[in-house]
Amino acid sequence: MVYTILRFISAMLCKIFFRIEVRGKKNMPKKGGFILASNHLSYLDPIILGVVSSRKLNYMARHDLFFNRFFGLLLLSLGVFPVKRNSADRPALKQAIKGLSKGRPLVLFPEGRRQSGLDPTPLEPLAGVGYLAAKANVAVIPACIKGTDKALPKGARYIKPARICVCFGKQINIERGLPYQETARLIMAKIRQLSC
Repeated sequence: MVYTILRFISAMLCKIFFRIEVRGKKNMPKKGGFILASNHLSYLDPIILGVVSSRKLNYMARHDLFFNRFFGLLLLSLGVFPVKRNSADRPALKQAIKGLSKGRPLVLFPEGRRQSGLDPTPLEPLAGVGYLAAKANVAVIPACIKGTDKALPKGARYIKPARICVCFGKQINIERGLPYQETARLIMAKIRQLSC
C-alpha cells in the first residue's frame, strides 16, 4: 500500500518536473523475478525506475541509510533492504536471491555508487552483481537512464526540470561458469550499449 501511494505521488511530481521518455518497455518480464541492472547517475534513479515500471520493484541500498529508524522503516516498507558496500554482504545477497526466487524484481546498480557527470570515466562494476546474476537463475534486463544527473546532480539541493530517458534492453544471457567479475563487466557493457 505504501509503495503504491508513494509511486502515485512520485509519478505526479515527475509529470510536473520532467519529460520522461521510455524505450524498450516490452523487454521487461510481465511476471516472475528478474534483475533490472541500471547505470546510476542520481538519487532520482530508483524513483524514476519505480515510476516507469509497471511491476513493483525491490531495491538494495547502502546500510547507513537505515541508521535513521523512521527512514529505515519507510525504506523497508517500500521493498528496500540494506547492503554493506565494498564487502561480501552474504545476508543481503541471500535476501536478494530469496526475493528473486519468490518472483520479486530486483533493481541493481552494478557500479555500486553514482557516476559523477563531471567524470565520464566508467566505474568498475562490483562482483556481487555477477554473483547474483549467476546464482539467482533469473532474467537480467539492462537499463540505461539519461538526464537524471541534470535534474539532480551530485551535491545539488534542488531538483531542476529536465528531459529524462529510460531505455530497457533485451535480456542478457549469462554464461555459466564465467567469473563473477567478468559477468558484472558483461552486464555493465550491455548497459553502456543502450542509448536514448
